[in-house]
Amino acid sequence: MRVGIYTRVSTQDQQTLPMQLESLRKYARARKWKIVFEIQDIGSGVKEREKREELMHAARQREIDAILVWKLDRWGRSLHDLISSLNELSELEVGFVSLTEAVDLTTSIGRAMAGVLAVFAQFERDMLGERVRAGIAQARKRGGKHGRPRTASRHEAKIRHLFSKGLSKAEIARMLGIGRTSVIRILAN
Repeated sequence: MRVGIYTRVSTQDQQTLPMQLESLRKYARARKWKIVFEIQDIGSGVKEREKREELMHAARQREIDAILVWKLDRWGRSLHDLISSLNELSELEVGFVSLTEAVDLTTSIGRAMAGVLAVFAQFERDMLGERVRAGIAQARKRGGKHGRPRTASRHEAKIRHLFSKGLSKAEIARMLGIGRTSVIRILAN
């Protein structure tokens, strides 16, 4: 089996990359897996991880059969990101192993566990949606407005004046710092 190893630390100060690499290499050797990618990433968990995306690209191109990580939090930026990426790997039939949590999606039990995680992630999304809808309903009941404030409508008189002077819709939008679509909508009414 061809495997890609992914290691990550949050800052340059942390010295756990060599320890992660050593443990992951040892695990791959014990399973007689061939390491074809070793990705070492340094950065916070919030931003996009370009190096992780390289490994996902390799999975999409069928260059690897599994991804091996030290811990789940090294791989996923959030629960949603983790589940989403694991679902994609599952659809690609690419295995995933998190060494310290003993999550192994290369086995039937591990794939079943991923299914359970996906169910909980969907439950979390559904509950969030219900809370949002309830909050909106409550705000409307109290007479409150919902959604983004209509900032462009405050400029209606100025938009009409500038348009009558011969300025284009794009020029008006740039001048007032609003979207061209908003200018078009206001002039259409």
